[in-house]
Amino acid sequence: MTLIAPHANQPEPAADCPLCPRLVEFRNDNQTVHPDWFNGAVPSFGPESARLLIVGLAPGLKGANRTSRPFLGDHAGDLLYPTLLKVGLARGTHDVDRPEALRLVDCMITNAVRCVPPQNKLTSLEVKTCRPFLIGRMDALPRLRALLAIGRIAHDSLMDVFDLKKRDFPFAHGARHELPNGPILFDTFHCSRLNTNTGRLTPEMFEAVVVAAASVKD
Repeated sequence: MTLIAPHANQPEPAADCPLCPRLVEFRNDNQTVHPDWFNGAVPSFGPESARLLIVGLAPGLKGANRTSRPFLGDHAGDLLYPTLLKVGLARGTHDVDRPEALRLVDCMITNAVRCVPPQNKLTSLEVKTCRPFLIGRMDALPRLRALLAIGRIAHDSLMDVFDLKKRDFPFAHGARHELPNGPILFDTFHCSRLNTNTGRLTPEMFEAVVVAAASVKD
């Protein structure tokens, strides 16, 4: 079932995607300094049969940009992946050095923008340029029923995907949004070091939202 529009957006960019000059330059600089890192447009991770799509903003420099897997290797992944294992959305072992030791069950993880930005700052044009891949990713998941936005900016990007007014679907931790003609959207505070170290987001708070998103049925 096509959830967005009947156009043929590709779900994944090429690793050497050339569309955003600033991000390409930063990627090339990192390739020079860290030739053993992935340094490319990070692909989505998870099965095509997923009913839940978890959406972050962009790869971390020393996380996904290094490991080629969304959230793997950064602080946010240290909460995300153990939570997915705990609630049955993943099987195996969370190990940065052995990414093949973990697989996802009925969920997929992606980012609104697939390339790491300098200083973790994106331009609005870069978010817009990468949007067709997010649309294509959702269109390529025939069983998609729920979305989990990790952080406000991921939420706002999804609002733009569906051409919805942000004031009608305000971001809030634990919010559940019934999107017109689309999947159900859940929001969570970003599982960043700042939020978890200050107690703004606890493991229990995060787990509750993940469980709620995973509970959406066909």
